[in-house]
Amino acid sequence: MKKIVLSLVVVATVLTACKGEKKEAVATNDAKNVLENVSDLNNVSTETSVITWKGSKPTGTHNGNVMLKDGDLLVENGELKGGEFVIDMNSIKVLDIPADKEGNAKLRGHLTSSDFFDVEKYPTSKFIITKVEDKGDKLHVTGNLTIKDVTKSVTIPATLSSENGVTTFKSETFNINRADFNVKYGSKSFFDNLKDKFIDDMMEMTFTVVTKA
Repeated sequence: MKKIVLSLVVVATVLTACKGEKKEAVATNDAKNVLENVSDLNNVSTETSVITWKGSKPTGTHNGNVMLKDGDLLVENGELKGGEFVIDMNSIKVLDIPADKEGNAKLRGHLTSSDFFDVEKYPTSKFIITKVEDKGDKLHVTGNLTIKDVTKSVTIPATLSSENGVTTFKSETFNINRADFNVKYGSKSFFDNLKDKFIDDMMEMTFTVVTKA
């Protein structure tokens, strides 16, 4: 009997700990000076580069992607020196709801509206690399991330690889706090008494940026 009680206590403790886990956002700081101007390289493939996103709420999650409008990646002697990625916010896609379902268009319309990213007013977002630190197995890439009318410096873990003349910059999954970028809808950072109708401030992202062949 004691063993059964002890096992139940352990299980309850683990479940409580898991429930209490919070996703941590990358730290946001004031925008940094850009040391390398790479905006004229135009060497990134907008067809194969992609940014993924994932948002969550008490009833579940949604995920999708968004494409680049333009991109530049500066690599010298196999080392990442700089980059600038212009994100086409009009290309936002929802992937977890079938494209022919009404819910897909409804969610996409919500995300592009002024409730979220206000794409009509802010058709692009941007990430400009300001610093790269080689940590051995990965890079710590610091850059100015602009969403809507807010620019913040963030540092994300990433890798760089090259094959057959094509270079791929790929980030690990990282979280940003959308409230830091004035994306307010359903956010507990801006509204009280939302109860279970809130949407998590943490938004998962990954970058995969591929140069032209």
